[in-house]
Amino acid sequence: MSSATPIPARVRRFPVVGALRLGRPSDVWFKPALSVVAAVGPPSLLLMMLGRLDLAPYTMAGSLCALYAHNRPYAARAKVLAWVILGMLGGLAVALVSASLTRNAVVLVTVGALLAAVQKAVCDATRVGPPAHVILTFVSSATLFVPQTLGQVPGHLALAAAAGAWAWLVGMAPAPLRPHGPERRATAQALNAAAAYAETARGGAEGAGARSAAYAAVHAAWQTLLAVRNRPSTTRRALERLVVRAEVALAAPADADPARLRSWARAIRGTGRIPRTGDPRREGDGLRREGDGLRLDGVDPRVDGVDPRPAGAGPNPDGAGPRRSVGGAHLDDDGPRRDGDLLRERDELVGVAAERAVAPRPLRSRLGPLAPVAVRSALGCALAGYVSLALGADRPYWALVTAASLYQANITLTWSRAVQRVVGNLVGVLLFAAVTPVAQLGPLALVLCILACNFGAEALIGRNYWLGSVCVTPLALLVTELPGYQPTGELVTGRVVDTLVGALVGFVAAVAVTNRRAGRRVERALTAVDRAREHAARLAADPTSTPAALEAARRGLAATVVDLRATADAAAGEWWQRALPQERVVLAEQAAHRTLAATVRRQGLLPGPGTTSTFTHTEGASP
Repeated sequence: MSSATPIPARVRRFPVVGALRLGRPSDVWFKPALSVVAAVGPPSLLLMMLGRLDLAPYTMAGSLCALYAHNRPYAARAKVLAWVILGMLGGLAVALVSASLTRNAVVLVTVGALLAAVQKAVCDATRVGPPAHVILTFVSSATLFVPQTLGQVPGHLALAAAAGAWAWLVGMAPAPLRPHGPERRATAQALNAAAAYAETARGGAEGAGARSAAYAAVHAAWQTLLAVRNRPSTTRRALERLVVRAEVALAAPADADPARLRSWARAIRGTGRIPRTGDPRREGDGLRREGDGLRLDGVDPRVDGVDPRPAGAGPNPDGAGPRRSVGGAHLDDDGPRRDGDLLRERDELVGVAAERAVAPRPLRSRLGPLAPVAVRSALGCALAGYVSLALGADRPYWALVTAASLYQANITLTWSRAVQRVVGNLVGVLLFAAVTPVAQLGPLALVLCILACNFGAEALIGRNYWLGSVCVTPLALLVTELPGYQPTGELVTGRVVDTLVGALVGFVAAVAVTNRRAGRRVERALTAVDRAREHAARLAADPTSTPAALEAARRGLAATVVDLRATADAAAGEWWQRALPQERVVLAEQAAHRTLAATVRRQGLLPGPGTTSTFTHTEGASP
């Protein structure tokens, strides 16, 4: 069969049990959980002492911004948090003004649906999240149905802005203690993913899933490291060298050392010194002489940072002071280094400097492909709100927010989110019924219950969305009691009905407005991979290619491979579209990985074929 022949997409059965399966918690689940408690608690307690707990929903709108940007370097996080707060204030202002100008529920639902669509599109285009647009939509939709006057709007916005400023401080608080914490975590995840793929390859398995995950983790690490474009630092450069080592492991998985990759990942946790990787072009020479002793391939003779040789037995090979060894790598220390080491590290990182100089794509070009998703959101949210109103609901924004929370990259993922949302909300209303007697003991009890739900939601949602929704549901219901206690039965009944309406109507809208551009995006992604592969292959074959050009071509090709896999996965879950060229996708990925391996060897990051090194196995093909 020709490689260009499209294979009809297999009809997928919508998962139910699989959608509810629990995953592993995030490595940093406690960070957003503690941040939201620290951001919500003080403003709410202050309003409680002032006897104005009815104003807490407005401060909570700003406080919830502390949930964002925990994966960004702090310099980038400062900007992202500021933009999130401004976006929240913009949506809140539109909602408050609309609520003050009209009490027509149909008009308010329409405004809420349009806001939800804009928030969804902008968050997806800028990759803000988690929790992406859902928090912003909840804030704006809920305030649409709170009676307002125009004179009250400035004061309510001021409260939200003050709480948002406090949330910004909470989000930036760890910076003095761990200034490179997000970059370290992203690099560690890339190293661990590369190690997992290397272990799979050594076991003789295909490992397509592990390979895609590893490339995605490496790509995410580069995105994190490059988020601060004009602020290079010694620590960040050291982390970039480790990501290069992860890329080398992906190019030659059978020859990579998973234990070393994992030891590097462990070493960069916390605030310790960054491992200094050795020159990969010299690691395959077997025994090497070091000082007056011998050094095995890539292994430091010191054990646990202690040199067993007698004092004065030989100089440090890099001319530096004492160094601690972790997994065959040295930890950076102050002191002179050989010119050859500096030149090799410069060659490895020239592509990073080149990418920093490239301006990001304009927002308008990123919004274009998201038009179907925006239309889905607007239509689904509006219809859900209208149906809820037709059923006599007092809070149609619950159905609107439920619909807004469903929309994912494709229909299959949207279905999974609908199942998770319904199950989580149904269990959540039971939890609310159990917690209500405690929350109604007094204002302090109510605030403490809200804080507990905030913490629980962020602690659990990383394992599965439905588990986090178990805490989100009572949180949303408790917030409605801040102005005054309400009948529990009515709240529970309204929440269940609006959840079912929002999930059903929202999913029907997703099926009706399918993303027919998904197939064309796959074709464009295939073309981009082919062009990037040909460009990298030409440079690898040209003996006059500069290190900067080779590195930039390799990084560009790796990015297009990651984008192709994400685009193909998203398109595979869509309905009502032409058959996808699955075979072409697989062949393009395989060819790209072979070219990446050849480019890595051409850069000298792996010994060339025919040398005496055992570290010569790549994916077995030239570009």
